[in-house]
Amino acid sequence: MVLGLILSGCSGGNRGAWLKISGYTQGTTYNITYQDPDSTDYQQHLEQLLREFDQSLSTYLPTSIISRMNQGIPDVVADDYFRNCFLTAEEVYTATGGAFDITVAPIVNAWGFGFTEKSRVDSTLIDSLLQFVGMNKVTLRDNRLIKESEGIMLDMNAIAQGYAVDVLAAFFDSEKIENYLVEIGGEVRTKGHNRFGLDWRVGIDKPIDGLQLPGVQMQAIIQISGKSLATSGNYRRFYEEDGIKYSHTIDPFTGYPVQHGLLSATVVASDCMRADAYATAFMVMGYEKARQFLEEHTDLDAYLIYNDEKGEYRAWYTPGMGKILSEEL
Repeated sequence: MVLGLILSGCSGGNRGAWLKISGYTQGTTYNITYQDPDSTDYQQHLEQLLREFDQSLSTYLPTSIISRMNQGIPDVVADDYFRNCFLTAEEVYTATGGAFDITVAPIVNAWGFGFTEKSRVDSTLIDSLLQFVGMNKVTLRDNRLIKESEGIMLDMNAIAQGYAVDVLAAFFDSEKIENYLVEIGGEVRTKGHNRFGLDWRVGIDKPIDGLQLPGVQMQAIIQISGKSLATSGNYRRFYEEDGIKYSHTIDPFTGYPVQHGLLSATVVASDCMRADAYATAFMVMGYEKARQFLEEHTDLDAYLIYNDEKGEYRAWYTPGMGKILSEEL
């Protein structure tokens, strides 16, 4: 891990040192830049917040709240992290007509993209697991998860990383930090300006198969302040078997990995949790349905990269995204 480093003194008319901290969390990297008048290194506190967060929402920790709920352990009580994430997932599930669905966990596991070993997949298995999919089959009552069936499991990985960004941003807000950028695994939240007094410049990755680290090869650059950005795509997590590519995005309606021309979806929203969830939903929908949804929901902005009917590489973005687009590379 890289400890806090002072980047500069005063800039943009505000007194205070610029610091950058980096490290590893949730199977990926994080990078945070902020301006603090007292040059305070918050790394230890932020990492403690992330550990507490994982104890609520990480399916890779057997003792976490979500893992114990998935195991069917009785009387597990949801904390604020779990409740906020669940309610937002429910909201996006309803808004997208079920395209975003955290109950798809059993099928994600079966395909080898979840928190258990891959199964031998066939249509019989998928049909048997689809009965456990649907957020209409779960509810929170008195902070306890009520399942229609014990076979139902939750996987919040498609929303939790964005929420983790929001949690760290909320900490900076509580400390009256006016200028910051928080990034975890390519999901970003910003406030104020950078050390040059300008809006933050954030890159959109090219959807290149096998590209693991964000920021290596850019498709476009946008400038944002007071907004969040999240990207979902099938170019990082996939595998090939018998000459067929299987992406990690599972269609909750069919139970199979999506097969369409949308390569990546980048969403800009007020908070990173919703940006993360909607980016995933658009990858389920595919280009045409995602574009139609965005044309009807102008509170969201997005940049979609897809293959057209001729197999050619294309990009489409909302008018709002066009206003903050700095350059396309």
